[in-house]
Amino acid sequence: MKEQPTPKYQQLKEEIISWIAKAEFKPHDKLPSENEIAGRFGFSRQTVRQALGELESEGWLYRSQGKGTFVAEAERSPSMTESQQKLTVGVMTTHISDYIFPKILRGVESALRLRGARMLLASTDNEKERERESLASMLLQQQLGGLIIEPTKSAEGNPNLDYFLALEARKIPFVMLNGRYSDLDAPCVRVDDELGGYRAAEHLAKLGHRRIAGFFKTDDFQGVDRMRGFMRCLRERKLTLQPDFLVRYATEEKRTKPADALAELLRRDSAERPTAIVCYNDELAVRLLDVVRLNGMAVPADLSMVGFDDANLATATEVKLTTLEHPKTRMGEDAVALLMKLMNERGARETAGDIVYDPKIIVRQSTAPVAETAVN
Repeated sequence: MKEQPTPKYQQLKEEIISWIAKAEFKPHDKLPSENEIAGRFGFSRQTVRQALGELESEGWLYRSQGKGTFVAEAERSPSMTESQQKLTVGVMTTHISDYIFPKILRGVESALRLRGARMLLASTDNEKERERESLASMLLQQQLGGLIIEPTKSAEGNPNLDYFLALEARKIPFVMLNGRYSDLDAPCVRVDDELGGYRAAEHLAKLGHRRIAGFFKTDDFQGVDRMRGFMRCLRERKLTLQPDFLVRYATEEKRTKPADALAELLRRDSAERPTAIVCYNDELAVRLLDVVRLNGMAVPADLSMVGFDDANLATATEVKLTTLEHPKTRMGEDAVALLMKLMNERGARETAGDIVYDPKIIVRQSTAPVAETAVN
């Protein structure tokens, strides 16, 4: 079925919301006249009048007889009670239906249901523009009580800061999930990823491995922190990290670059190739298992491997993965509890700290002591 185009009045509403979000028009600033707006966008005055009328009823604008239309104070619609505003919580994640995200969302949905609230769900597909569209859509939801947001490619900056500032200006609290942008101080629910990366490398080092490679997705801070912990462990143990033993990649490269890099490493002589690898997550580890097989090798006999997140994938293959814990369902529940605290307690934003989980290593079949023949 062909997707229906967005009505013109709705397009105009979203454009005016973006003006307010980007502070082009501040509270009590006068908007251009209906004629000016109609001329600028090529819309009829009826379309402009409908858009302005709905924004006024939703609390974004107010009219002054004989003077014009103005931006309202940054507050919630006065027609809604406090309890009504809390009925809906927005949740934005990079993905919805794959990897560990269903379990996180299950925790969120369960915790909201217990509190009589519902979940408004959006996915950014790990694209900045989709994040912007989702934030704009959430800002149009006047009944929204708060937001739980997983940042999109958090290590690549925050081009949508204006929309996050609009959330703050409209007093919509939000909690970050799995990481935060460096220019925001919103409370965050996350795993101690640096410690997890450290423990992954430490586990392999204790098994006698000296040539350890790392594969990390570094367009988000999760991957950057896991890589940092991995490198710190090798440094403290005085283990040399060869430059080509550290493979960094972006989301768009995840299906090709790590696999190609590992295949190249495994073609080397036994004395020059890695005996163990640490993977950004279990999804990557499972993908790299196929690379090992295609090169006529086996895990852990020829190559030990550590994943991260203890996803369902970690035990779905014939080789059960050694991995690091990720609380998933509990993370969703805790994010809701933290958000409710911000919504219900005056001054909670100033005192709310991060919730940080200690990632314990889960040892399974994919790691083993280094083979005697691989020891230099």
